[in-house]
This record gives sequence, structure tokens and C-alpha cells, in this order.
Amino acid sequence: MDFTVDSATPAVQASFDATPDSRLRDVLQSLTRHLHGVVREVEPTISEWNRAIEFLTAVGKACTETRQEFILLSDVLGVSMLVETINGQDVGTESTVLGPFHMTESPVRALGDSIDEVGGSRVCVVSGTVRSTSGRPLAGSTVDVWQCDENGFYDVQVPDVQPAGNGRGLFSTDELGRYWFRTVVPSHYPIPTDGPVGALLNATGRHPYRPAHVHFIASAAGHEEVTTHAFVAGSPYTDSDAVFAVKEGLLVDFVETDDAELGAHYGVEVPFIHAAFDIELAETA
Repeated sequence: MDFTVDSATPAVQASFDATPDSRLRDVLQSLTRHLHGVVREVEPTISEWNRAIEFLTAVGKACTETRQEFILLSDVLGVSMLVETINGQDVGTESTVLGPFHMTESPVRALGDSIDEVGGSRVCVVSGTVRSTSGRPLAGSTVDVWQCDENGFYDVQVPDVQPAGNGRGLFSTDELGRYWFRTVVPSHYPIPTDGPVGALLNATGRHPYRPAHVHFIASAAGHEEVTTHAFVAGSPYTDSDAVFAVKEGLLVDFVETDDAELGAHYGVEVPFIHAAFDIELAETA
């Protein structure tokens, strides 16, 4: 064939015509069409294209067992949130990004346990109920949580300071669908900037910060799993999250209380911080 700017795209798309997996064929042909469209639009020089290849190579090299730079890249480009939104529940609690730090298994903990193993300055209790969107409490549902500490670091970022599993917990709801655990109020924090994604943000004048939040994955038999956040209402950067994950319905008040009866219920001294975050799961079709 005579490879030209005009013949390039249909020729490459046709090369995938015999792909046995129809979904794979559709994805590759669509990817070809859009990628070629970008190249035609921006007309990169050979040097610029080589720099793009070098950037993606650096992203791959930055990935480790406890760090996923490609997820980070997907996050800052808004792709992670777009995929989550397309695939999220039509009803119930809204979904958000998984993030790059769900890289280790959360330790199984009993209801009421603390996920803060380093002794934060102020105790926080997070509680809620997991329900079906029909309103039925979901007993025995799984609630996986993870968060950074008061200084904005996850355990995998500072293993010399935090023990593995700090800020993480895997809970099962009680017979009324309730969960609760002790922790600290997380801080806002920057996503990792010491790799190629950080260099990209720096080159484009974007800040790397995320508002304070607690991550959740909630699941129950016969229901759609949801990956979401409880964002600390009033935290800096709720209007400019570096990974575009904030949704108004996920802003949660973390309120100081001196309610002694409530403190006794959760086994903590007053005053303490309390955050209520209920989760609704859609029934599977």
C-alpha cells in the first residue's frame, strides 16, 4: 500500500479486522482513530514523539509493588474519574477513583477497632450504615477503608514511620448493617511528585494536592460494589482536587463533639471528632 496521511488510519484499522474478540477489535480500531486524530491535530515533531515515548517509559519504570504511576497518570488526566462515572451506580452512593495507594491488603479488624496504629493527636470515629437502595440494612457487608495520617502520608510512603497496615482496615457490618471504627482526621496531601507525573504537573503549572478524605470500598452479596470517598467538608482543595474526584454528595462533616453518651457508645473519651457516612448499594440486575 501507499502509506499517506490520508490512508494511514483506515489501513491500521483494517489490520485489526480479523481480531477474534469483537470487543478488542472495536477498542483497537477506536483507539487508532482517536490517536491518529491527535497526531494529525498537533503534528508532533520526531523529537516530541520520542519525548512522549520516553515519558511513558519513565511512568512504567516508576511503578513498584507499592506505587502505581500509571494509575496516577490516569487520575491527573481525569480518565480514572471518567471511567468510574461511566461505570458507577445509577443510584446509591456515588463512586470515585480507587487511587494509587490501594496497593496492599487492609488488615481484618473488629468493629470499633482503631486503624490508627501510631497515636494521632485527636481521636476520630467514623460510623455509618450500609444499606440497599431499597432501604434494607445489609448485614455482613464488607467495608474496606484506607487513608493517610494527620501529616498527609500513607503507610506505604513512610514505612520507617508507619507500620504496614496503618490507616487501613477491613470491616464487616453488624446485624443492622452498621460499621464504625476509630481513626484520625486525615490531612489534605500532595500526590507523589517525585516521578514523571509530578514532572508533568510541574510543567503545566498544576498543583498536586488532594483534599482530605477517607477511601471506602463497600460490597455485599447481590449488590454492586462501590469505590468511594468520604471527603472532609471544608478541607482545602475540595474545589480543585488534582484527580477530579470530589462530588458534592460525598462531602462529610467531621465534627467535634463532647457528647459523653456518644463517646461511651464508641468507647472513646470526649471531646472527639465524629463523622457519619452512610453507604447505599444498588442491587445487581
